[in-house]
Amino acid sequence: MSRFLFALAMFLGMVSAWPSVALAQRALAFEAHQVPENGSVAITVAEGLPTGGSFDIVDARTGGALRRAAEADGFRGKADSRLELRGFAGYERLLVLGLGDAGLQSARELEDVGGRVAQAFAKSRAARVDLVWDGAEAGAAAHLAFGAAIGQYRFDKYRSKSDEDAPAAAGQGTLAIRTREGAAAEAGYRAQWQPVAGAVAFARDLSTEPGNALWPEEFVDRVRAAARGLPLSIEVLDVPAMRALDMGGILAVGQGSVRPPRLLLVRYAGGAAGEPPLAFVGKGITFDSGGISIKPNTNMWQMKGDMTGAATVVSTVLALAGRQAPVNAVAVAALAENMPSGSASRPGDVVRTASGKTFEIMSTDAEGRMVLTDALWYVKRQDSPKLVIDVATLTGAVVTALGGDYAGLFSRDDALAAQLLAAGEASGEPLWRLPLRDDYGKRLESPIADLRNGGGSPGAGVGAYFIGEWVDRALPWAHLDIAGADWNDSADPTVPEGASGFGVRLLDRFVRDHHE
Repeated sequence: MSRFLFALAMFLGMVSAWPSVALAQRALAFEAHQVPENGSVAITVAEGLPTGGSFDIVDARTGGALRRAAEADGFRGKADSRLELRGFAGYERLLVLGLGDAGLQSARELEDVGGRVAQAFAKSRAARVDLVWDGAEAGAAAHLAFGAAIGQYRFDKYRSKSDEDAPAAAGQGTLAIRTREGAAAEAGYRAQWQPVAGAVAFARDLSTEPGNALWPEEFVDRVRAAARGLPLSIEVLDVPAMRALDMGGILAVGQGSVRPPRLLLVRYAGGAAGEPPLAFVGKGITFDSGGISIKPNTNMWQMKGDMTGAATVVSTVLALAGRQAPVNAVAVAALAENMPSGSASRPGDVVRTASGKTFEIMSTDAEGRMVLTDALWYVKRQDSPKLVIDVATLTGAVVTALGGDYAGLFSRDDALAAQLLAAGEASGEPLWRLPLRDDYGKRLESPIADLRNGGGSPGAGVGAYFIGEWVDRALPWAHLDIAGADWNDSADPTVPEGASGFGVRLLDRFVRDHHE
């Protein structure tokens, strides 16, 4: 069996297991470059409406009507602009996207074009939509398709509509990507980018699920289902196993909930035998009430997404396995529900972690760093990774500093930080490096334990410093604080409103560019 067919077979197994609503959306097809004469069609044009290309072809067919319509609408092809014509010259719907004054489009810009088209036709009942791309860039079709796949995502499994209100065929059917690569582009997309699109959808699904539908054990079950048929191994530590290892950090967070914590490890061995893996460690608080240090009610509902870090790292390794990346990798999900109860941890409690190091709880709402202590220690002991990247919706402080436009990057390793910054720009999931100073440790000094789990400012930097105390100084390590970036209040071309799945594209790009 060829590499492509093997990868496709594995991914189809993933698709059948992943219950993503994205699977009910438009299927992607790859066809020759040709401008259809009717139907629902999307084309692009550079600023100034130059002659040549699909715009000129349609204009010639209509005796100049397309240019006249553009002039009447004031459409000049500026970046991110669009001209939409319905019932025009035999077309059910003609969408013209402006590219601006640009030459060769980057992969990110191509993905945005695909996403814009998919979103524009998300409520259309058209059985088929044709996206025509005039450029000759190698790989353009795959990136257009990838953008369309992640751009058309939606989560509507809990909506109930009457038959007359529910457009069963809306946003479904086929989206044909028409480029000069033609049908030959399909193999590359299916093998290399469809697994990543599926992983992004899976991460978004997990992050969107409410707390009454997703808890630590359920998270594990869903990952098991998603991993079925892939070359992955799964290890799960339950409460007795964690107690035997003295994992006081994760146990302290989970002890207030009737739903017990879990430590989940997903391992992929696609690289050389014995090569140390890349370790991705994620915060997985399936609901964060704050515990005894309870949060205010305003926007507490968003704390169902406090497990996005875990969703991101697990989905990343699923994507690597799906596309047969030549690397070894392990994802670690530190899963707990942080609830107030008579058995919950208290501010002032002292917790001993599996490493032997202790901390004093200043706030039970600083729980993400607590669960990561034991996860970081365990992956170091079991897997001896070559580097560690942890991903967490850790602090509100990073949201204040960066909003949702960037995730915060903290690292003691300049080379690793530079690689992640570059991967962020290339993937469309940008990072902003923030300071990580040694004197932050003074702000975490405790009179009775090795350190405190919070206190002092800057909040995001102090939180990162705390996590870093459980990582050997010689080991390349980075902390990504994705609070804010994990949720979109308004849609972008490739990220609809809601859970963004932030980090899957970033980490996949990081692996592609620096470890393959």
